[in-house]
Amino acid sequence: MPMESSSVAQFDPRKIEIDTARILAHKPEHYAVIDVGSNSMRLVVYDDLCRAPFPRFNEKALVALGDGLNDAGYFTDDTVERALQAIARFKAIANAMGVTRVDVLATEAMRKAKNGKDLVAKIEELTGYSPKLLSGDEEATYAAMGVISGFFQPRGLVGDIGGGSLEIAEVLGDRVGDRKVSMPLGALPVRAMMKEDEREARKRIDAILKESLPPVLTDSTFYAVGGGWRALARIHIAMKDWPIGVVHAYELPMEEVAELAKSISRMTPEEIAQLPDVPSRRVETLSASALVMWRVLRMLRPDRVVFSALGLREGWLYAQLDEKEQYRDPLIEGTLAAGLPDARVPEFPEALARWTEGLFPGEVPNNRRIRLAVCALTDIAWRDHQKVRASDSFLRVLQFPFIGITHPERAFLATAIMARYGGKPAKLDTRATDTLTSNAVRKAEFLGRTLLLGHRFSASVPEILEHAEIIVESNEIRLVIKEGSDVPDSDAVKDRLEKLAKVFDLDASIVSVGT
Repeated sequence: MPMESSSVAQFDPRKIEIDTARILAHKPEHYAVIDVGSNSMRLVVYDDLCRAPFPRFNEKALVALGDGLNDAGYFTDDTVERALQAIARFKAIANAMGVTRVDVLATEAMRKAKNGKDLVAKIEELTGYSPKLLSGDEEATYAAMGVISGFFQPRGLVGDIGGGSLEIAEVLGDRVGDRKVSMPLGALPVRAMMKEDEREARKRIDAILKESLPPVLTDSTFYAVGGGWRALARIHIAMKDWPIGVVHAYELPMEEVAELAKSISRMTPEEIAQLPDVPSRRVETLSASALVMWRVLRMLRPDRVVFSALGLREGWLYAQLDEKEQYRDPLIEGTLAAGLPDARVPEFPEALARWTEGLFPGEVPNNRRIRLAVCALTDIAWRDHQKVRASDSFLRVLQFPFIGITHPERAFLATAIMARYGGKPAKLDTRATDTLTSNAVRKAEFLGRTLLLGHRFSASVPEILEHAEIIVESNEIRLVIKEGSDVPDSDAVKDRLEKLAKVFDLDASIVSVGT
């Protein structure tokens, strides 16, 4: 498989299974979060309140609450009006989409404003929603929970930069550590510092960080959250022409991120606007976000930086789930949601999971979940033309917004699905598969071709698949058709078995027990 798991992941007690009946019986209900931030207000409507939610709608309004304070520290009338107008639109959209629950979260700007609670009351009066005014500690906690929800057993420090503040918190697998802090180092206040004196701004930032930052005492990983920092990842992906355009789980050595951040922190907005794939709404504040990233990394010195698309909103969502739902695997839940509803036989992925159970001896939990995810997606392209099934499914899986998966694991997943449809890695752009070892590529192809054989032998019928088993030995792979089976093999089955055997240069044979 693509990566070895840590000892923590290997001894993780949770069950990693495909539960078809539960997925098919569940009736999703749309859920929404409105995030009232210092720079923007955002509505995200999710398909469900669940372990692997997919955003159905996402809209941001640049209300700029953080810049909307008068000299006395109160929101101006214009600022309040902009906020209420945005909230009114968000409510209308949520109602039209049939959203059953809307949660409103307010952060640094609301905490800072002397009339912040008055605005909270006006929002409640206008919409009927009851905004939750988060403390700095709560903001750090939910940002960290967002990372927990989006990765498999993350360990390290989470940094979440917003418009008004920077939160740092420790993540320890499935829980948030005790060490967390909120600092007034969001993009807006840092931009104001830089306009006064850039060199002095660095000194002030360093002083705040030195006083507040906890050291990296767990895995030497820094998880970067927030739109300003995700913009850095987008720029780097475009500059490097990285084949996977998904920011989530994009991983880089610390030195590379620090150098990029340092460079961008010294650019003018005009220069930043010329960078590849830079979000236009980040142009004015990106140098400030980059400066904070540079100084944080300079002080923490982690080994690597991992970017997260999930943060405060998703952490809040995750916190609403019961413990049983929280312990479901996000990758398996996401692939089942994407793969089962349109499958010809929704029960077949679960049958394939059982059928491939002994394919990789000594399989650790992290590798097991990847295998089950491949099984869950086994029928995603059956409606496509046969000439494009392999290539199109490879690209689709590679870029799909799954969570709980690294970029190399994405490449493994996509390669396995491509092989399931008869494709070969060598016939596609190999930059994605270059993230894998040559042995991992062969394993992905081996798994995919095993699924292809299973589909061919059984016609995607679970009961027929149970009539056979795959046995892999040192120099041979056998398809054993069990005694009492009334489904014989065929030339097509033999062809699929021989193609599977070629992946590892094995001999192939079909054995019918009892004949």
